[in-house]
Amino acid sequence: MRNAALITVLGLAALSTSACSTLKGAAIGGAGGAGVAAATGGSVEKGAAVGGVGGAVVGTVVD
Repeated sequence: MRNAALITVLGLAALSTSACSTLKGAAIGGAGGAGVAAATGGSVEKGAAVGGVGGAVVGTVVD
């Protein structure tokens, strides 16, 4: 369940950061990851870290 939620957040981050820089992607991904972790009962810190890294990667690739 958590993997599916994480993949969804990273996909949404990829779509929403299509014109953003690495830092904006990391911020959006971190917020999304923290939200998913909180909603699924996981570690908010770990969710934010994973989401932030994913968002940074997307921001770098797209930018």
